[in-house]
Amino acid sequence: MMDTQTIERYGDELYASLLSRIPVEPLTNREPGITIDDAYQIQLRMIQRRLDAGEVVIGKKIGVTSKVVMDMLGVNQPDFGHLLSGMVFNEGEPVDTSKMIAPKAEAEVAFILARDLTGPGVTAADVLRATDCVMPCFEIVDSRIKDWKIKIQDTVADNASCGVLTLGGTRRSPRDLDLALAGMVLEKNGEIISTSCGASVQGSPVNAVAWLANTLGRLGISLKAGDVILSGSQSPLVPVKAGDSLHCSVGGLGSTSVRFI
Repeated sequence: MMDTQTIERYGDELYASLLSRIPVEPLTNREPGITIDDAYQIQLRMIQRRLDAGEVVIGKKIGVTSKVVMDMLGVNQPDFGHLLSGMVFNEGEPVDTSKMIAPKAEAEVAFILARDLTGPGVTAADVLRATDCVMPCFEIVDSRIKDWKIKIQDTVADNASCGVLTLGGTRRSPRDLDLALAGMVLEKNGEIISTSCGASVQGSPVNAVAWLANTLGRLGISLKAGDVILSGSQSPLVPVKAGDSLHCSVGGLGSTSVRFI
């Protein structure tokens, strides 16, 4: 395990990068022995700096849910990060790319919990019972690591490469549709660039939320009523810049859009 001083130094460095928008060299280049556990401790330090500045945790995100990304990073499980109040944009509210380093958008399904979920032992049925509603959303990821040259430890330390998120206006109960079979179409500037279905995320977005609840439960952390849970990308990473717009539609659930300035 890394010593506390080193963990705090890297967490503070990533927080400073968030504020300055100046990326840092990969942690894995400088600390070849860094473990995923070390990286989560660095993540918590970075989050604490944001909490100290007045933000609050509003939920969690799940990353590295597709086999393609797992293979790229050389891992066999997803990761997670914390969603904070300063990350949220409402539908129709433009996202300012100048406040980010190298933004890339992902289309996915967000869950809003009605009841706490505490693992281990959480099943997909438990997730469905505990969920108030689901909605289409965009996560605009960003990396404080230079040129997105990340290994799994880098992205975990960097709060799973969280940037900002937009929540769609359509809300439905996940018990009213099959999220595994729901098709998703993603358009950029009016052109279709991706089609997929929920099964691309661990067989179903519901399974991804169950994984998160169980993983956090082993760490003594519960998902709380009211939490926003981003279940993992169903689209490729789409680089975005000022002037771009994205539109995502999910069969049976509705659509959402985001524009960038």
